[in-house]
Amino acid sequence: MGNGEFGHKGWGMGKGGGRRRHGRGWSEGPCAACPGRSLNDTAPGTTCRISRLLGCGPIRQRLMDLGLHPSREVTVIRSAPLRDPIELQVGDTFIILRRREAAQVEVEHV
Repeated sequence: MGNGEFGHKGWGMGKGGGRRRHGRGWSEGPCAACPGRSLNDTAPGTTCRISRLLGCGPIRQRLMDLGLHPSREVTVIRSAPLRDPIELQVGDTFIILRRREAAQVEVEHV
């Protein structure tokens, strides 16, 4: 099979690179095809509503397990001095998220 469509040993990577999902790699944030403001861009003290989750696979599942669902209101409490991580309040729960995970959450201001 060689280095054709199925990668080096016949299966796996393909031409796309394996870890790529939606436009760009999942760890690089949302792509240009996904307009909108992310939770990563929101200033501390701001309350916003989640409009959609852009992440795929385990990152999306982690966000949903933490209670970040579309139409939930989220308040950004504070940001660490070096901008990573950020603290959020979702209902009565306080959550700490990495910036690359917060970039996968598209929000609209309330």
